[in-house]
Amino acid sequence: MERREAWEELEIKNDFLFAKVMRDKRICMMLLEKLLQTKIKDVVYLEEQKVLDIEKDAKSVRLDVYVEDGNRIFDLEMQATNKKNLPYRSRYYQGMIDLNTIEKGESYKKLKESYVIFICTFDPFGQGRAQYTFENLCLEDRELKLEDGTKKIFFNAGDYINAENEDVREFLKYVNGGKSDHPFVKELEKKVEQVKANKEWRLEYMTLLMREEEIREEAREEGREEGRKAGIYGTVSVLKDLNIPTQTILLKIQEQYSLSPEESKKYL
Repeated sequence: MERREAWEELEIKNDFLFAKVMRDKRICMMLLEKLLQTKIKDVVYLEEQKVLDIEKDAKSVRLDVYVEDGNRIFDLEMQATNKKNLPYRSRYYQGMIDLNTIEKGESYKKLKESYVIFICTFDPFGQGRAQYTFENLCLEDRELKLEDGTKKIFFNAGDYINAENEDVREFLKYVNGGKSDHPFVKELEKKVEQVKANKEWRLEYMTLLMREEEIREEAREEGREEGRKAGIYGTVSVLKDLNIPTQTILLKIQEQYSLSPEESKKYL
């Protein structure tokens, strides 16, 4: 679990802040238009940070920005940590979106076009490109596309200078921490300040921060306990190899690890 910054230090590359900024419909539409270089008529928020959980035992997915424009669905993800799993994540996200789009027994024709878009602060494929767009096509004839209505697009803010489109380049530059006089970037800066001035969202973020710290502490405690158990078992194993009498082993680990007689017997 990545550590989150203090509220006052947040930048657009923070996924929580990004999701709040994208609650502004006009800015969300503008960003989609600039990134995809297509006209967006309107967006309907299917849910902010939508959680897709199709089956109770299935892995749930929390999407940063999940919006719809008529027959198209867009999932916008801000990604500041390279966990080396984005291709598989994008595949899983797209599948979950499809399952969430149509009900059991409905025609596949009701599936909508879906775009899974990752805005990364790093190069996910190491090719130095500012943008990577993937569609399904035939390996035997690369001019033949599957036309299944899906696209996966990865933007690399670290190499923003290589973006061919000025709007995309200036936005990625801003995500990368650079300054820009681009009108859209200026609007984003103002919106970021408005979001950071919102006391309710600040409280929501701080609550999230505390919960994540609790989870980390629980994990540390579990790790320490597992390490302690491994240490006891290791001690018992070494003493047995040395043919130390059982009673002596019990007394040794009771003293060394502050165990009760009952507890120490479990480790034999």
